[in-house]
Amino acid sequence: MILCTIAAFAADISGNWKATADGPNGAMERTFTFKVDGNKITGETTSTFVGKSTITDGKIDGDNITFTITASMQGTELKLSYKGKINGKEMTLTSENTAGGGTAPIEWKAKKVD
Repeated sequence: MILCTIAAFAADISGNWKATADGPNGAMERTFTFKVDGNKITGETTSTFVGKSTITDGKIDGDNITFTITASMQGTELKLSYKGKINGKEMTLTSENTAGGGTAPIEWKAKKVD
């Protein structure tokens, strides 16, 4: 009963989202396809910069979202953690390289496209 109540308060983000951000080398685009099961999030994401990645460790709690992707950049695997806030059909996300490395977090603005 409690699990059903928690799931009822989670934002519905299932489907496709398109996100944009200003990166160190200019504008970036990324698409997300989210699948939600209770408060668990899975799916995939695609960008022209690092290609397709699987969404793992995803959780949604009300209008808060967290997940991780593993991307390959020039043969080097890097893990990116995302956290954000959902507001209806819009979402703001911050991504960070979990290994650090001196890179600044990237701010993403996403909109639901379906």
